Amino acid sequence: MLKYLSKRMLHSLVTVIIVSFLIFALLRLMPTTGYFTRNDYERLSESQREMYLEEIGVKGNVFLNYGKFVLNTTKGDLGDSITVSPGTPVSSIIGEKAGYSISFGLAGVALSLVMGVFLGTLMAQYKDTIIDHIGTFYVVFVRSVPNLIYLFMIQIFVTKWLNLPTQFVETDPRTWFLPVFSIALVSSANYAIWIRRFMVDEKTKDYVRFNTSKGISDTRNFYGHIFRNAVTPIAQRIPVEILLTIAGFLVVENLYGIPGMGRLLVTAIQRQDNNLVQVLVLIFSVLGVVGIMLGDVLMTLIDPRIKLSKEE
Repeated sequence: MLKYLSKRMLHSLVTVIIVSFLIFALLRLMPTTGYFTRNDYERLSESQREMYLEEIGVKGNVFLNYGKFVLNTTKGDLGDSITVSPGTPVSSIIGEKAGYSISFGLAGVALSLVMGVFLGTLMAQYKDTIIDHIGTFYVVFVRSVPNLIYLFMIQIFVTKWLNLPTQFVETDPRTWFLPVFSIALVSSANYAIWIRRFMVDEKTKDYVRFNTSKGISDTRNFYGHIFRNAVTPIAQRIPVEILLTIAGFLVVENLYGIPGMGRLLVTAIQRQDNNLVQVLVLIFSVLGVVGIMLGDVLMTLIDPRIKLSKEE
């Protein structure tokens, strides 16, 4: 186990380095106006602009500049915002926004798990019935229709039916549910179809017929054995879903005006704040890599039959 985790951590570190370098290099191909405020760009001469770009690591040897960026990052220096909040440290800006993304992200993942596992279990238990067909329609609709369409419909019509504000208000708890529900929709559909498929597969296993022959009831067989074994593969996805959702659901945060990291990224891109874009994209990438590794570990904790070793 320890040997496996060490290797996975090393692989994850290499992946993060490659991804961060690509982000760092690609952003240096963007127009350099994103590294100046409008007043500074107009005030400085061409030579002064070039000197400034070399000083902040935009111009010059990309490998040396990347090394300086990594060194500064390990010291907690992520640079300053240029256009979103000129002169403000990027770490301070992200710190203010992260709380909203974490709160809504965790709530969204929890709700999606409850909705998805409950629906998927019902679909598997009542396979080929009206319940299964309704669940299948829900899954197909959520996964095939662009989420912006149905999320926009939820915001317009549900807020009108329930007489709710269309924008998030921190002091009004009524404005919290719809964003959380919207975040949970896509993941809940994925969980539902996965749990249904795994449970239907488990029903055909020999141990199920053996349990039935011993007189174990269908209900106990279904929830005590089939459900438990079917949940194990789902567990691998939970850390990824949590970490990526915490990173910020771009559409939801922008629709409801939630001041989280997802909305911050959109604002940074629109205003060409390359320093802020660079750090945010790097954070999202790291969260994805860490989530995949944690998923493997969680599977071993839930199912002791799984051994993360070469022999197994």
